[in-house]
Amino acid sequence: MTLAIAVAATLVAVSAAARSTWSPCGLSMLSTVTPISERAKGNSYRSTAMWFVVGATVGGATLGAAMAGLAGVVRSVDASPTAAGLLAVGAALVAAASDAGIAGLRLPIHRRQVNERWLDQYRPWVYGSGFGWQIGTGLATYITTAAVYLMIVLGALTADPVVALAVGTGFGLLRGLAVLLTRRMTDPSALRRFHRRFQLVGPWVGRVVVVVEAGAAIAVVSYVGSPGALAMIGVAVIGVAVIGIGVGGPAAALIAKRAVRIAEPACPLPVAASPPAEPARTGAAD
Repeated sequence: MTLAIAVAATLVAVSAAARSTWSPCGLSMLSTVTPISERAKGNSYRSTAMWFVVGATVGGATLGAAMAGLAGVVRSVDASPTAAGLLAVGAALVAAASDAGIAGLRLPIHRRQVNERWLDQYRPWVYGSGFGWQIGTGLATYITTAAVYLMIVLGALTADPVVALAVGTGFGLLRGLAVLLTRRMTDPSALRRFHRRFQLVGPWVGRVVVVVEAGAAIAVVSYVGSPGALAMIGVAVIGVAVIGIGVGGPAAALIAKRAVRIAEPACPLPVAASPPAEPARTGAAD
């Protein structure tokens, strides 16, 4: 059972990290830490992005440490595999219902953006790592999917602190790497086109996350009842959904990249009106 829950937690972490990129704060990072903005401030984009990824990974490890503590508590309680499985299934179904908006169910979310004043007050490595850490923790900024909560619950139910720490750290790393999607955006028009295309993919990724959550429930409950064909079906559902996310992310980047190649419609510059000609002088004074 621990293995089944650990696999489900890992796949849910991947989906949660991917979906969180489309949160208001995630999209803000794709507009804030870019080659354009860093060049305008006289900074190195590569350096700032590196610090962002490092900060996000540390933030994920911070969340993972908390999950490891919860996993230790679950281990000390020595809950039966059936009880752990049923809790995992219940949490997965609640998360799926929340993200799907079934019967108006919505789990409480945290609406918070990073402090944009840091951009003017601190050095790039400070705001890069600071923003990254807040993003990587998953709970310090805007939460856009219940999969974040589900990841924490499943990580705790593994009853394995090492696995829980790894799941949280991996979540933070994936959230940090998302900032590299705009690494080739070197002019404002390309960045605007990227965001227009990127936002179109968001709802599709949200639906895939619901499939992952429901698939996690199917996989775990199948394992509890019969660790045979039904469990394989559940794992297959999750696998297909995660593959969809894995393809969807690069697809979004590819769409944006292709959009960059599309030339903007020609817009002729306005021609300044010539000043009115002065009347010809006759040589005689008026």
